[in-house]
Amino acid sequence: MSGFNIMEDKLSNAQIAWRAAQDIGDGSYVNLGIGFPEMIARFQPEGRNVTYHTENGVLGFGKAPAEGDEDWDLINAGKKAITLKPGASFFHHADSFAMVRGGHLDLAVLGAYQVAQNGDLANWRVGSKSVPAVGGAMDLVHGAKRVAVVTDHVTRDGAPKLVESCTFPLTGLGCVTRVYSSLAVVDIVDGKFVLREKLPQIPMDALQAVTGARLHSEGQVGDLIVPADI
Repeated sequence: MSGFNIMEDKLSNAQIAWRAAQDIGDGSYVNLGIGFPEMIARFQPEGRNVTYHTENGVLGFGKAPAEGDEDWDLINAGKKAITLKPGASFFHHADSFAMVRGGHLDLAVLGAYQVAQNGDLANWRVGSKSVPAVGGAMDLVHGAKRVAVVTDHVTRDGAPKLVESCTFPLTGLGCVTRVYSSLAVVDIVDGKFVLREKLPQIPMDALQAVTGARLHSEGQVGDLIVPADI
């Protein structure tokens, strides 16, 4: 494996979030899942206009406030403090989900426990470890026009998170179109994983060994290059 250590040489969460942020188009309406996906907003490219939506009823929120400047009446669905951009709006929880279910979001980015090669997503329950219920994620994965995932490529025990079929309870069926992992960028096309980018230092056989389904390629696989200082 040319000295590559899967657990030590992978991308950090911040680097994964940076890479995902580069693909969010100008003028997009986007929901970022609670936790790790929220980090994507920090890396929005300069000059690109993205409108962020949160299920608890805010459209057009901005960066997190400086510590000590929080207004705790202004929070996102993950109960984190937010700021507001000019033109931001507030609305009822039911109206927020009408936006989701009505197909008004261009993109939802979520975390994952498992992603299957057909696009199935499991991201809310692993045995007894879970949130109380699947919640709004089940609406987001089928209401947004496109669903992407940010995740480590493997579990803490080194087991693949990209698999042939999910073994955990599902959040949605056939919903994921792209995965940004700690080792690669993978699209889901016609029921298979198609490798678009990988860390240049990881050999292909090493990447395949920690992926639970076959990786396909369509043309040249690009290098997954991210800033080293984030």
